[in-house]
Order: sequence, then C-alpha cells, then structure tokens
Amino acid sequence: MNASDVMTADVETVTPDDEVGEVLARLADVNFSGFPVVDEDDHVVGVVTEGDLVDLFEVDDRVLWIPIGIPPIVDTLTYAFDLPGDDVDIAAHADDPISSVMTTEPVTVDADASVDELLDLLANPEQDINRLPVLEAGKLVGIITRQDLLRGLKAERGAAGAA
Repeated sequence: MNASDVMTADVETVTPDDEVGEVLARLADVNFSGFPVVDEDDHVVGVVTEGDLVDLFEVDDRVLWIPIGIPPIVDTLTYAFDLPGDDVDIAAHADDPISSVMTTEPVTVDADASVDELLDLLANPEQDINRLPVLEAGKLVGIITRQDLLRGLKAERGAAGAA
C-alpha cells in the first residue's frame, strides 16, 4: 500500500489570488479544514488551513493568560480569557489574497510514497501535519489526511485478516 492507494483524488483547491473572504465561505461549506493552494499549472505553492485564517483575526493584546497550579505538585495550566473590546473586523482582511496567510513550502509526498513515510509525517507531533498533498511529476493528483491513512490501514488489516 502506498500514497496513491489511500489518497483522495478529487481535491478541492484554491489559488494564491483567491480572497480570504471567499476561502472562508468555502470552508464553511465543506467538512474539512484546509485547502492546497495551487498555481495555474497545478503546482502546489502552499496550504491554507482554518488555523491560518483564525490567526489572521486573532487579537493578541485582548487575551489575558493566567497560569494556575503549583508545580511540582500540580501541573500548571494556562487559561486564556478574552477581554472585552472591539469586535474583530473581518472585512478588513476579506479582500486580502490567500497567499498572504497560507503556509508556503508545504510538506508533500509522491504518489508512490510508502505507508511508513506517510506515518512518519502525519504522526509527527512536532510538525503537526494533518494533510499531505500528493504529487505526480510535480503536479497535484490527490491529498491524504490522517483519516485517509487510518481508513487505508484499517482496510488493509481487514483484507489481511480475511485472507
């Protein structure tokens, strides 16, 4: 089993020039949390996620962080309280190009990448990658999420058990 066996081939994408407001509207209508960003030749130039868009509208100076707990007896937990203030002006960024917030140089895999390579990337807590664009000859041909990989592994196990 390799990347092409578990990938979703019908990939919804956005372009670097798509506006933030358009991408937010599209994310509201789908059941996933990000898009590969492709140029006119279907080359992946970035990835944009809900997290990237939330960061765009997060107001750091309105959040009060309070550590609670007494180490080493109790682990310290940090709580965030959103202080009263002006509402976030979404319209201020709605016309910005998605290229201004996307993650550039995303991690990608080739269609023949092994399951072990996929596991190394998707299970690495330091990188915290949830989606891998799949490339063939440098062009986007699919995408693999953690869920796709888990479904593939479950199906492979089921097939091995039935044999």
